Amino acid sequence: MVSEDRNFRFGNLKNMKPAIYRVLTAIYLWLSALSIQGQNKITVAGKLADLQGRPVPQALIEIQEGTGSTVSDDRGHFTIEAANGDVLVISSRGFHSVFAEVRGGQIDDTIVLEASLAEAGDDDVVQIPFGTRKKREINGAVSFVRGDNLPQISLSSLSNLLSGRIPGLYLAQTGTQPGRDDANFFVRNRTTYTGNNSPLILVDGVVRDFADMDLNEIASVTVLKDAVSLAWYGNRSANGVIMVTTHRGSPTKTRFTYDLQLGTQQPTALTKPLDSYTFGRLYNSALHNDGFPGFYSEEDLNGYKNGQDLYRYPNNNFVKDYFKKNAFVQRHVFTASGGSRAVRYFTTLSYFDQNGLYRNSKTPSFDSNVGYNRYNIRTNLDIDVTKTLSVQLDIGGRIEDRREPGSGNASFLNTIYSTPANAYPLLNADGSYGGSNLFRNNPQAQLQSQGFISEVTRVMLGNLKASQQLNFILKGLSGEVFYTFDLQGRYTSGRSQEYEVYEQLPTGDLVRYGTETPLNYRNSTFSDNIRTNEFWGGFNYQRVFDKHSVKGIVRYQQASSIAANRFDDKRQGISAWVSYAYNNRYYLDVVNSYTGADNYMPGKQFGYFPAMAVGWVISDEPFMEGTRGTIDYLKLRGSYGRVGNNATGEANKFPYAYLFSQSNGNYVFGTGFSAQPGASERTLPNPDITWEKAYKTDIGFDLKLWKNRVYFSGTYFNEHRRDILTNPINPSVLGLGSFRVNQGQSQLRGLETVLNVQQNWGDWSLNLGGNFTLAKNKSLWINESAGLLDYQVQTGHRMGNVNGFSKTMLVSQGLFQSQEEIDQSPVQRFAGKVQPGDIRYKDINNDGVIDSFDGIMTDYNDIPDRYYGFNLVASYKAFDFSVLLQGIAGRTVQIRSLVLSGSNNTGYINEFSQHAWSPENPDGIYPRLGITDRGNNTPDSDFWLRSGDYLRLKSLEVGYNFPQALTSKLNIRSLRLYLNGFNLLSFSKLGMGLDPEIPFAGYIGNYPYQRNLTAGINLKF
Repeated sequence: MVSEDRNFRFGNLKNMKPAIYRVLTAIYLWLSALSIQGQNKITVAGKLADLQGRPVPQALIEIQEGTGSTVSDDRGHFTIEAANGDVLVISSRGFHSVFAEVRGGQIDDTIVLEASLAEAGDDDVVQIPFGTRKKREINGAVSFVRGDNLPQISLSSLSNLLSGRIPGLYLAQTGTQPGRDDANFFVRNRTTYTGNNSPLILVDGVVRDFADMDLNEIASVTVLKDAVSLAWYGNRSANGVIMVTTHRGSPTKTRFTYDLQLGTQQPTALTKPLDSYTFGRLYNSALHNDGFPGFYSEEDLNGYKNGQDLYRYPNNNFVKDYFKKNAFVQRHVFTASGGSRAVRYFTTLSYFDQNGLYRNSKTPSFDSNVGYNRYNIRTNLDIDVTKTLSVQLDIGGRIEDRREPGSGNASFLNTIYSTPANAYPLLNADGSYGGSNLFRNNPQAQLQSQGFISEVTRVMLGNLKASQQLNFILKGLSGEVFYTFDLQGRYTSGRSQEYEVYEQLPTGDLVRYGTETPLNYRNSTFSDNIRTNEFWGGFNYQRVFDKHSVKGIVRYQQASSIAANRFDDKRQGISAWVSYAYNNRYYLDVVNSYTGADNYMPGKQFGYFPAMAVGWVISDEPFMEGTRGTIDYLKLRGSYGRVGNNATGEANKFPYAYLFSQSNGNYVFGTGFSAQPGASERTLPNPDITWEKAYKTDIGFDLKLWKNRVYFSGTYFNEHRRDILTNPINPSVLGLGSFRVNQGQSQLRGLETVLNVQQNWGDWSLNLGGNFTLAKNKSLWINESAGLLDYQVQTGHRMGNVNGFSKTMLVSQGLFQSQEEIDQSPVQRFAGKVQPGDIRYKDINNDGVIDSFDGIMTDYNDIPDRYYGFNLVASYKAFDFSVLLQGIAGRTVQIRSLVLSGSNNTGYINEFSQHAWSPENPDGIYPRLGITDRGNNTPDSDFWLRSGDYLRLKSLEVGYNFPQALTSKLNIRSLRLYLNGFNLLSFSKLGMGLDPEIPFAGYIGNYPYQRNLTAGINLKF
């Protein structure tokens, strides 16, 4: 019950018992003092210096969980308004963060900052294996990009964002379907002709894929290309290493951000199917070329043209009917970061949803449209347990759901791309699905009466790291242990159903094909259940003695990957990295590793991989003093060493072992009636099989000019790879095949350059950059068949080939224009009859016959030997603008698969058939049409090759930051609106309506490559 005593006041507390009165009075006075103290700020002064006593300029000093910040001057001095009890957080590039508490209105006069061995994420610090280095200390070929510099574009695969941004890194787009738009990475170029050319990909130091991570998780992406950076990983790093680091919490303030992106996706290229009349006319032409009468009468062709009876003369456009012009995409991201001196955290939650382009896919029971959605979560914790012991706990995970029609995405696309417009009416007059004996797939039935497939992938990633300073043993020494626990699994489910189609005969009767079944649940399956564990343990050392600086890292490593459907993969090794610097001008790095894998012969499982690098900051020499202001920084660097590649492409886990196959033939023993299964020896083993060895040389320089406004870097590289697996040269009398042998050799040489210009004019800020890579490879030795003609030998030629073609090709000389021309030419033996409009080939060996002996070894390749990127970042007051142009040169694509696509049922007629040679069209650019005896025009030849070079407007973004005067009233730290686009324009010589980056996209069963247009909001609290 509420008291009615109106005389009750705080001042009347003296009427209470004396003990209670004294306690409450003390609490009141203490809170009042704290309030006054918090309100009475004073000027605090201090000085920052490194371990050598040198001042630390431009360091950021902030009040933890408060307002106000400043930076130190050139002498390391600073002043800031603070109150007693405030904690100052001091941070600078390349140094550990320092916390200083204000007591009695002051702090220590000099605060010492220690160089960081385990932090990264700013422009002046580069991630290396288990540590960081300032750019000035890097002596090898290392390139990186910060996550903050990547555009906020809603893509299901983050790898696509790196295209054109990092010198020496080429991305070959391979997928286009939502959730499967993957790309292959090549560091510089192909370096092996039988093994895997993919680089090692690490996330926070662990072998993981980052394509399905959310962009806001990524702090930086670093590409290691030289021997001294790669030798750390021993026998699995010769193809390069891509290191991805994730964000960590800031000890300064609690920060919250929210990103919202909504957008649309459009096909960059899509097949344009023929109408029924054009198809029928071209089909008749193909039959005439084969010597047969036409299939479609004039009445049929006129019926297709006038379109008055669509049941008898259908004229479908399945692409138009079942492809939308736009598909919706959205992305939501929430992050929280902050902490204190003892605990720091970074947490992100994100949701990504990408709809498919299919139309008419919804039913009351399901939606069979292709699509992809993903939930990502990550929390990174840094805990200072004591002043000398720190712990990192990182937990990440994602749930992905990929959807597609029940018939499978490829089957549905083949139906709408390849079914002729006149194959059948989509629906018969009675509403049943149309079909025929030749074309039994109906696209509407595939979407609405065949169910759907849902593939859910769940991934959990865990890291635990503990670091203990061991100064009591040796000053500058620390110990570290690191353990990971990763799980992945895939669950496939959905709904299943089958349908039937009906073909209407000329008599009016309907013929059924297929059997209808009711809608049911699809059999669910679990697959790809993989567990990966990795352990690292070792020591760090870092000391400065006058002008001498020494750093060292030693790690023992052990890892295993376990899956239910294969043998376990295990690896083990020890690596050490020692860096020495004199006067911060002369640098030396030495790296040694001893690593092994379990798929080699016991006793031959381990190998030694040494590397060394040197650097000289020549601009710090006294004789360069006169160039200051023009040449601000010039460093020469070089490295050499040996690394390995154990991804050599052997299908057998243990190629050194004798293995046998069961149930190979049967044998009846004694008087039994049933035969017993036998066994047979499999491929002959190779006990000496080992990894490839790459000897890498990198020589380069880094240059800054005109008060650091211009940065230019160049690197020459030369790699000689040995012990590449190549086919053994064994006599056929052995009766068994044998594993390949380590006898191949190759070479990769080239140049990387980077140019960056930065300038500010008043409210304007401009950053213009570019990178260019030239990387050419060739086979130095490969075992080949005996007796090869000189012009068919592969050794000495470029590695790789054009996708779908062999390296040996015929040389074309246009199309035959007449029978007389055919009679006067060498005999071509690839078809029963050669006709006008067929491809004419060159007689290489001048024997009067065109056959397989006239194929020559070529250097055509689907991986470019030149690639580049140009980027522009500009801002004016509250507006910002960025654009990236990306291009390649020296790449070849083949169009045979497109121009000759189809089957006997379609007559190999498609949209490109309109440009085929015929007597009425002697200028046709493709061979004559034909359904039978087509062999003359199908061999691999340069007739079907086209330049795959292109320049693409890869990304563009325009943003506006609202004034702080407005956002502060809304209690918002910042508010930014932006528009961006991806794959907006392309320029190439390919033509044909194809996308030059991935020409088959949108054709012959392939999902279209897409252009993205997005609007976004970024809120920071």
